[in-house]
Amino acid sequence: MSEVRHLVLVLGDQLDHASAAFDCFDPGRDRVLMIEAAGESTHVWSHKARTALFLSAMRHFADALRGRGWTVDYRALGDGDSEELVDILAARLRRHAPCKLVLVEPGEWRLERAIRALCERERVALDLRDDLHFMISRTGFADWAKKYRQPRMEFFYRMMRERHGVLMDGDEPAGGRWNFDADNRSGFGRKGPGLVPPPLRFEPDAITREVIAEVEVRFADHPGSTADFDWPVTREQALAALADFVSHRLELFGHHQDAMWTGQPWLWHARLSAAMNLKLLSPREVVAAAVSAWRERGLPLQSVEGFVRQVIGWREFIRGMYWLDMPRMRDANHYGHARALPRWYWTGDTGMNCMRAAIGQTLRHGYAHHIQRLMVTGQFALLAEIAPQQVEDWYLAVYVDAVEWVELPNVAGMALYADGGRFTSKPYVASGAYIQRMSNYCDGCRYTPSARSGEAACPVTVLYWHFLDRHEAEFAANPRTALMAKNLQKLAPAERTAISERAKQMLDGLDDL
Repeated sequence: MSEVRHLVLVLGDQLDHASAAFDCFDPGRDRVLMIEAAGESTHVWSHKARTALFLSAMRHFADALRGRGWTVDYRALGDGDSEELVDILAARLRRHAPCKLVLVEPGEWRLERAIRALCERERVALDLRDDLHFMISRTGFADWAKKYRQPRMEFFYRMMRERHGVLMDGDEPAGGRWNFDADNRSGFGRKGPGLVPPPLRFEPDAITREVIAEVEVRFADHPGSTADFDWPVTREQALAALADFVSHRLELFGHHQDAMWTGQPWLWHARLSAAMNLKLLSPREVVAAAVSAWRERGLPLQSVEGFVRQVIGWREFIRGMYWLDMPRMRDANHYGHARALPRWYWTGDTGMNCMRAAIGQTLRHGYAHHIQRLMVTGQFALLAEIAPQQVEDWYLAVYVDAVEWVELPNVAGMALYADGGRFTSKPYVASGAYIQRMSNYCDGCRYTPSARSGEAACPVTVLYWHFLDRHEAEFAANPRTALMAKNLQKLAPAERTAISERAKQMLDGLDDL
């Protein structure tokens, strides 16, 4: 048994060389512990690329720490009997007998609670430190939220802009407006997006290739593919990805950030969320790079502001809401939905072009942008009355950037309205006409987006009108959705009946759509 002062546990989404966990680190008396646990890939049925990204980034990070001359106890997959992280940690605590376990706040309530309980059982002091990667602490967010009956991102975003001096001209927002979202909703038209600068690719090195081979064996039955794996797995690669985005795609990001197009998974999006959620990039440097491009190169303010809003507005807000509302957020089910997730969410094998495109892209790359997640896969799950917990597990499983603090609030609160409007003002639902306007997904589809009933009717459209019909009173009472209820009331009784009958057929046969 070795004598260790501090055992510093670094989790797979804490790959930050500036982490508070390393404050006062003494290489002579302290140890870093990193754990690969198969249970973290199997408690939801994780995409192969998601598992490969975490493991490769962890192994690269461990090598970088060793390069400092630090001792890293690295527990790789299969090194021992247990595959559960907390069980492995318990064994390491007994082996090292540290005076203290040092840990930055995890990204999951489940894991933080389990580690706290373990330390109490093992009688090991736990030094749980604030995650300084974020631009507001959990306590700071909770203090801000106390001022509001219903926290709203827009008010939080303005506070963060003022506090951090981002895109400000004195006391006023740059350009005279806080939010340019109304300018950022353009589709492509019939000609499509044209030539889009592709994001920087990172060819797998020896470590990544070894990880991919292991994932393909150990998790052979898991969804998704690693064939196109090209994600940044080191700090240096993440910085290169940031520079590439700012140089080549930020300029048009805002204008087309909600648009979708078949065969174009990246468009002008940053593709930085995975690196940020692993902590290879900090939000401060990401925002600074975007703002510098606006000031020095004259990039459109609508694009820069739209990107900044996602980083210091929505991302920080979502994280705050997660910790404020757990664990009840996980159980929220405002509409009482209980249907099973259709099997084709795991295969993309459906007649709906929009769902086939978004899910197919997700399975191939482990990626979809925010509108594909919100207004395609997310809104269909809401309209189809899928049990929120099944949908939440799917989102946590299939995206390479998924960590529960960011995934769960976005799905439960934004996509599914499962919390009944805790921090959003309305359910985000639309008919197939929205998808037709924002993409080419409807071209050649077996379903007709304008049809509300009949065999050719678009499931999104049918289930949208059925959803309005079921919740007419709630929509009529909300100023932001009252027009939807009025449009429903314009339909003849016979058409409403036809919609209801077709919706029932679809809901009873979701796996066959």
